[in-house]
Amino acid sequence: MHLQQSFHLTLSEPLPTWVLRGTLGKSQPGHELHVRKRDWREKKEEGNKEVRQDVLSAPFPHQTVRRAHGLRSATHSTLFTQPTSALSPQGWRGAPSWHGQRLLCSSAAPEQVTVVYQNGLPVISVSLPSRRERCQFTLKPLSDCVGVFLQQLQAEDRGIDRVAIYSMDGARVASSTGIDILLLDDFKLVINDTTHLVRPPRRELLPHEEAEKLNDVKFLVQQLYTTLRIDEHQLSKERELIGRLEDLNSQLRPLEKVKEELSKKAERRTTWVLWGGMAYMATQFGILARLTWWEYSWDIMEPVTYFITYGTAMAMYAYFVLTRQEYVYPDARDRQYLLFFHKGVKRTRFDIEKYNKLKDDIAEVELDLKRLRDPLQLQLPIQQLTDSKN
Repeated sequence: MHLQQSFHLTLSEPLPTWVLRGTLGKSQPGHELHVRKRDWREKKEEGNKEVRQDVLSAPFPHQTVRRAHGLRSATHSTLFTQPTSALSPQGWRGAPSWHGQRLLCSSAAPEQVTVVYQNGLPVISVSLPSRRERCQFTLKPLSDCVGVFLQQLQAEDRGIDRVAIYSMDGARVASSTGIDILLLDDFKLVINDTTHLVRPPRRELLPHEEAEKLNDVKFLVQQLYTTLRIDEHQLSKERELIGRLEDLNSQLRPLEKVKEELSKKAERRTTWVLWGGMAYMATQFGILARLTWWEYSWDIMEPVTYFITYGTAMAMYAYFVLTRQEYVYPDARDRQYLLFFHKGVKRTRFDIEKYNKLKDDIAEVELDLKRLRDPLQLQLPIQQLTDSKN
């Protein structure tokens, strides 16, 4: 037999037969019915006492109390229903009220992304996926952009593989979009595979005239900052360029030594070629003079000298056809020097490309230093400008 009224009671003994006899028996007239009713009431009270003692002495595992949302109490039994005052508090003093209960409760998840304004700056609070904690990001609406906010998110939590911002219609917001433009409307923040709906508070836009005044103030503040920090900036830039120049020179020194050796060898061979041409011309002059005045006469040697001169002109024209340059002695000498030099480079496997790149970088750094040290760049007064020119 079970009692069902927001809790269940388990009885180990069967129901007495007099109960059934008292409830199911037919009523008879007269004194016999009155006696039977009185006997039934006395036996009922004794049975209730026995039931009460059994219930109070029963161990707690036989009692089950269940509370949950949506449960209704069952129909009360007219036979075993007892008032709450019938149970003595001494019998329940040793057991807390929460024994044998199962509480089913649920709470709504807190909002994971919020936007508030503190001291005029937007503060975006985001729940980081790795550490399950909220982190606040204070942004500058006029200078920061969406890309800065996304970089701060990934730098704060290395577990973020993908982060992006989308508008309400599903279009992705560009990284160059300003924070002030982003906070004008609702948007979606996607972190990895989780989408957060962000509803920034509404703020009134400045009128056009006030916006122009604000831009003028920003420009003046920027000029003031530049004027106050120009010396420090130029000094730091000069130190940076000098350090870079020293680094490039240290890389260039070993290559410069190899280049000097190759250059000396190429110069020596070019000089030998020049002196060889001079010796050839002198030998040709001597042979023609000997044949003209000693061996033969001018009448015989004149056609020979003509063909020699014409052959020399043909050689110069062939030089132009091959090199696309006029046969000029300085240019011809430089060309021969470069031929000898590159032959030495191939022989020694000298990295000529790296050497040329280092030379270009050094020239660029020296030009930057020259421009940085220019009096006009230093914003010196006119008197100092004239002194520097003198």
